[in-house]
Amino acid sequence: MFTEVLSEGSVSTKSLWSLRSIPVMLLMGDIIGIVTCLKLAVWLRFGEAVDWFNPTVYGFILFALAGLYLADSYKPDTQIAGLRAPARILVCNVIVGIVSAALIYLSGGLRENPLLWRSVLLPSLALFTPWAILLRMIAASWMRAHVKQSRWLVIGTNNNTNTFVEDFLAKTPLGRMVVLSEDLKNCPDSIQSSVNCVGCISELPSWISQPWSGVLVGNKLELSDDQVRQLMQMRLKGVPVYKFPDFYESLWYKLPSSFLQDNWFAYSSGFNLIQGRIDSKIKRVFDIIAATILLVFLSPIMLLVAIAIKLDSPGAIFYSQVRTGLNGNPFKVHKFRSMYKDAEKRGVQWAQERDPRITRVGYWLRILRLDELPQIINVLRGEMSLIGPRPERPEFDIKLKEAISYYEVRYLVKPGITGWAQVLYPYGASIEDAYEKLSYDLYYIKNYSLMLDVAIALKTVRVVLLGKGR
Repeated sequence: MFTEVLSEGSVSTKSLWSLRSIPVMLLMGDIIGIVTCLKLAVWLRFGEAVDWFNPTVYGFILFALAGLYLADSYKPDTQIAGLRAPARILVCNVIVGIVSAALIYLSGGLRENPLLWRSVLLPSLALFTPWAILLRMIAASWMRAHVKQSRWLVIGTNNNTNTFVEDFLAKTPLGRMVVLSEDLKNCPDSIQSSVNCVGCISELPSWISQPWSGVLVGNKLELSDDQVRQLMQMRLKGVPVYKFPDFYESLWYKLPSSFLQDNWFAYSSGFNLIQGRIDSKIKRVFDIIAATILLVFLSPIMLLVAIAIKLDSPGAIFYSQVRTGLNGNPFKVHKFRSMYKDAEKRGVQWAQERDPRITRVGYWLRILRLDELPQIINVLRGEMSLIGPRPERPEFDIKLKEAISYYEVRYLVKPGITGWAQVLYPYGASIEDAYEKLSYDLYYIKNYSLMLDVAIALKTVRVVLLGKGR
């Protein structure tokens, strides 16, 4: 069996960072492409070079790139609403062209700034579109070829291994897996059904000499000193060696609590957002400044929402609800009412898809996440942050603490209006969904940085504009 697996092909050592760098490379390619196409359009129209001191140039470039970001085109091998990246780029650039032309016409910019003429702007977009599509096709092809050649060595088999194998194969597939079991005869059927156990851990010296994309070591696995030294030698030769939690964190930006242990929390780096640290104080300052600005600029929208709620159904405009906050302390969260009056007279319930308790206006408030806007007041009062784990209801917390290990860790930081889980995980209302969302919350708490908050803010804008809220 050993020779059969090796005969399927081998690859040189490759790191996950090559896959993670694709969005950055696509962004650089887009910048080069849009600049080149703009220069060509200006030269064809005026016979001269672009005036790089004209702020219009940079506004147009940022507008085009923002459109690509909102179309989620930096994931070249995924489908969204049945459309792959090339189709989304085509639709996006058509919309960007129409919106840009309308804004320029309404503002009178056509007369004042020749760079905004339709004979410059639209040809630039038209030239840039095939460039952007070609980049995605090349990136997607490279990813598939890279994945096809990748081979991963998994050491150890238990329930966590089975879960990891399922996630590995269900997510964007990352290649073939070779599993070494503690005892080949007792390799769990659940793992055998996904990938074959091809050997025992005692045979590790025979396997490590082969080229691998990476080595994955199971949880709670006891390795001998010799086996640890063998893994150390692989690491020093450039082969990445991961514990399961490290792999989830590095590639999928999450930390499933079932893979974690007390000693992992004790020795892991990060967790700089815990109260009292300088990061939490700086974050509070940014929260106050940003929340004040948002409250001023969003006040007209909030007024219109209030009027719509009042006209749509009887009841109060605002709705207050007890949620669990920092260190497990309860507080009242404020929202625009999206449900009918007395919607919970039968008791607390999980939200549902197409929930019959939600009003017509409330449906759109949830889609666009406008129902959360009054929580800006909670932020100014210090009960919440703009970004952090979403606060849960105490009635649900009791059940979730019993069902999910390390659930209470999410309350070591202030809850937020939006968060890492909200922008990366589709809406769900069950214990299983709570487990998945916690894995993203734990990643956020461990890896907090100002840049991560900025990334969440940008992703939240995309969620709102594309109507992905619930």
